[in-house]
Amino acid sequence: MQGNNKKYLGILTLCCIHFFISCTSVNTAPDDIRTQLIEPPNPYAVVDKSPMDISYYPVNYPLLKMDGKDSAGLTARLVYSRPQKNGRTVFGNEKCIQQYGAYWRLGANEASEIEFFKPVTIQGQLIAKGRYIIYCIPFENEWTIVLNNNLFSWGLHQDSTKDIARVKIPVLKTARSIEYFTMVFQPSATGANLVMVWDYTKAVLPISF
Repeated sequence: MQGNNKKYLGILTLCCIHFFISCTSVNTAPDDIRTQLIEPPNPYAVVDKSPMDISYYPVNYPLLKMDGKDSAGLTARLVYSRPQKNGRTVFGNEKCIQQYGAYWRLGANEASEIEFFKPVTIQGQLIAKGRYIIYCIPFENEWTIVLNNNLFSWGLHQDSTKDIARVKIPVLKTARSIEYFTMVFQPSATGANLVMVWDYTKAVLPISF
C-alpha cells in the first residue's frame, strides 16, 4: 500500500512540473511570437509602406453620403499615397527623400489625382470640372503646384506639355514633425484650402468655388 502511495505521488509530481513548465513557456514567449500565432501574415498581399488615402471636400462627405445628408454634393476628391519620414530628411539636397527643384508626385507610388465636381478657381485661373493629376516642384520657401491632364501616368514621369495650371504658394514651418505625408481639405471663407504637410513643412493651396 505504501508503495502505491509513492507511485501516485510521483505521478502527481510529474504532472505538476509539466503544467508549471507549460504555463511558464507560454507566459514568457515573446510578444511577436504570440502575435504570429494569433494573427498569421496575410498570404494574399503585403501591407504597403506608403498606403493609399482619399481626402474629400466636404471633409466628412462619406458620412454625409451614407446618412443621406449630402445635399450640397461633393466638390473635390483627392487620391494619393502617403510615404513616411522613417528617420530620414525629407526636403533638401539629392540625399534627401525629395530634392528641391525636382518634380514630385505629391506622395508615393502612382501619380496623385485630384477631381473637381464643379468649376473652381485657383489664383485667378478657372479650372474646369474634371479629373487631373496634381504634382509639385518644391523649394525651401515656396512650392509650385501643377495640375495636369496626363491621367494614368506613373508619378515620376510627368508630361509638362499637358499642364493646365501652375501656381506658386508659400511654405510654412510647423511646430512639430509630421511622420506621414498628409493632404487634407479644410474649409475657407471662399471655398476650401488644400493643406499639404510633411515633417516640419506645410503648404496651403487656396481653392475658390
